[in-house]
Amino acid sequence: MISNPLRDPRDRRLPRVPEPCALVVFGITGDLARKKLLPAVYDLANRGLLPTNFALLGFARRDWGDQDFAELARDAARKAARTPWREEVWERLAASVRFVQGSFDDDNAFDQLADTLGELEGSHGIGGNAAFYLSIPPAMFPTVLKQMQRTGMADSTPDRWRRVVVEKPFGTDLASSRELNALVDSVFSADDVFRIDHYLGKETVQNLMALRFANTLFEPIWNGHHVDSVQITMAEDVGIGGRAGFYEETGAARDVLQNHLLQLLALTAMEEPVEFSADEIRTEKLKVLRAVSVPEDMATFAVRGQYEQGWLAGQRANGYRQEEGVAEDSTTETYAAVRLGVETRRWAGVPFYLRTGKRLPRRVTEIALVFKRAPHLPFADTDTEELGNNQLVVRVQPDEGVTLKFGSKVPGSVMEVRDVSMDFLYGEQFTEASPEAYERLLLDVLLGDATLFPRNAEVEASWAVIDPLEEFWAGTTPQAYRAGEWGPRAADEMLAAEGRRWRRP
Repeated sequence: MISNPLRDPRDRRLPRVPEPCALVVFGITGDLARKKLLPAVYDLANRGLLPTNFALLGFARRDWGDQDFAELARDAARKAARTPWREEVWERLAASVRFVQGSFDDDNAFDQLADTLGELEGSHGIGGNAAFYLSIPPAMFPTVLKQMQRTGMADSTPDRWRRVVVEKPFGTDLASSRELNALVDSVFSADDVFRIDHYLGKETVQNLMALRFANTLFEPIWNGHHVDSVQITMAEDVGIGGRAGFYEETGAARDVLQNHLLQLLALTAMEEPVEFSADEIRTEKLKVLRAVSVPEDMATFAVRGQYEQGWLAGQRANGYRQEEGVAEDSTTETYAAVRLGVETRRWAGVPFYLRTGKRLPRRVTEIALVFKRAPHLPFADTDTEELGNNQLVVRVQPDEGVTLKFGSKVPGSVMEVRDVSMDFLYGEQFTEASPEAYERLLLDVLLGDATLFPRNAEVEASWAVIDPLEEFWAGTTPQAYRAGEWGPRAADEMLAAEGRRWRRP
């Protein structure tokens, strides 16, 4: 990162800008690159957060020239950019766009890519620094990584850095994740590997740490003495789209539970780090993940489902088995819910309910702390019959913000207490819009800031939680739920067995 000797390090008014560098994207023609990465690069440039000496290289099989690729990149960026479109910004960026055509097993193509990077050192002054984004299926990782090793593109030196960004899923179980991690670490050093979980780039997730550790209000009650249970929900109203091939092999638990939801659990349950640094935050998250316990009675407390035909927002929605590319007798789950424990002094005895699903009534991700009920000793039963548990809800998406639910007297001549909500919305409180997750994460990769990226040990600890669930579910048929419902009935029964119910987002 470029440092200004005249600038006080405590001064946050000027943004951090990376050193001169290149971003190389493998699989540049895929959905992720077109919908997320290219718009994020434009938005960073538009906000002045990219270095003056910056280059973007795309690598794919398409028989394109630099101009063809620049046109695709321009269309993708303009369609999905978060910031206003400015032609002059794009023209500056387009002057640094290059494309290399070839397949992943083509030695000549990788030689050409290495030569192009070398040429950019002279023509664009990138200083030899480069980040490689593997926006490709995990099955292709070994081929690409070995090519990068062969050509020397993966080698960092005292004069230049080389980093690699790996997209989830990080393997399909503990054994395969260890194999994948060993492969990546054999080519790049551990500090140069960035395993991207885009949920950790969301502003609200990061605000969870600010909410807890920058305020004295919440920390005294953030424990099992006051919290009855924690519910973490990631609901999607869409189906699988064109991802049948990926989803049939993965399922909801491996796709979302293993990474997104367990990372949110770790951030919710972690202790305060000794400093706000990547290593210290990861240390505390890892303690939580290693303390997670799976339910002994999995038949009751581990539920998976699959959506059937139903209605969503007034439109008929196909069932999962009617989706294109899905087997008629598929047993892949589109919904997963589980009760986990965190065996630490702070959280002993507090159940953590995690759920995720496709074709649910609405798109929402939230973390809800449900507090224990007050004794209500001064009140008659009729005074508080409409009063539920106090709740603190962190909404990750959409409508990012925090809601506090508590009891208040209803105006009138009798004593009646009912739930009310106090809301904080980012969009109303701050004039600056929250950056898109990939925008923040790409910038962190170029800066070398690994705070929001899980390391090997976290990935393996997460698989140690998921593998027993997958083993229990193997050979079973997921329970059906209609599209537009909040999951199978067994998920409601799971909480009802302990006298609780799901919060309605």
